[in-house]
Amino acid sequence: MLTSSRPRKSFRDAGDRIFQQETESQPGIISLLAARTPTAVRDIPLEKVIPNPGQPRMTWHEDTLAELAASIREHGVLQPILVRPSGDEYEIIAGERRWRASKLAGKETIPAIVERFDDSTALEIALIENLQREDLSPLDEAVIYKKMTDELGYSIRNLATKLSKDKGYVENRLRLASAPDDVRDMVAQRYDTLSAAYELMKLENKRRRQSLAKQIIAGKLTLLRLHDQVERILHPGEKSPKIAPEIPPLRDDALITATRKLNESLSELARAIGDGGHGTIAEADRQNLAKFLTISRARLDNLVARLRTGARA
Repeated sequence: MLTSSRPRKSFRDAGDRIFQQETESQPGIISLLAARTPTAVRDIPLEKVIPNPGQPRMTWHEDTLAELAASIREHGVLQPILVRPSGDEYEIIAGERRWRASKLAGKETIPAIVERFDDSTALEIALIENLQREDLSPLDEAVIYKKMTDELGYSIRNLATKLSKDKGYVENRLRLASAPDDVRDMVAQRYDTLSAAYELMKLENKRRRQSLAKQIIAGKLTLLRLHDQVERILHPGEKSPKIAPEIPPLRDDALITATRKLNESLSELARAIGDGGHGTIAEADRQNLAKFLTISRARLDNLVARLRTGARA
């Protein structure tokens, strides 16, 4: 972890310094040849390459790896990986996905750029590369944020600013990074259970938590009913407010997906507004949001009417 005497760097500065913001036709990692002392790209035996033990990414999608492996079989590795010497081997700094896919493709060597980076710089480059991936999972994102705060010395506010994220968003991801294993496993299986994960993290009872997580993964527990059950567990002496009866499960995949997204969006909106929104949301935003919700309610009323009419037909 960086000491307070060391000036705080932007991870984007490091990215610009190493990758030089190149176009798609010239992959950013190749520009390192021009950005630093010219270094040749050379083929390294795959058996001599080892993954970074501090790799922030935990999940690898087998289907996309298989697609990349198929491309490598036909065209080879078009963008070299970045490694640093580690004894008689080479430790990956950027490009582990290409290395894994090359092994699947049955390759014996892989093109690589060998550079000597210290631990801090190597970690920062690895974090940058992974943050730029479109298929980054919520758990991987959470681990990256935690590494940036714990090991690179970023404050939550500074990190949120650098990422152009809300401070609360970063705080929630950091909470996820420290969540119990059962909660993390749930999110790993279904990325759309993030809101439920934050509810489950309120519970210390592992058995109760695991039971509820299984119901959520199976689609048998809505976020509203989960919140009610968590509150009853936390406050057993209090009378729970009456809630709507359980809605029978949908069967159409498109309807299930659309309904789940709507439920998650409404939950995110409720958290953003807070208990009242006064003092935290600008007046103009409150008025515009109120108008938007009024219009949305009219659309929902229209949908309800159409559904009821279809049911009677």
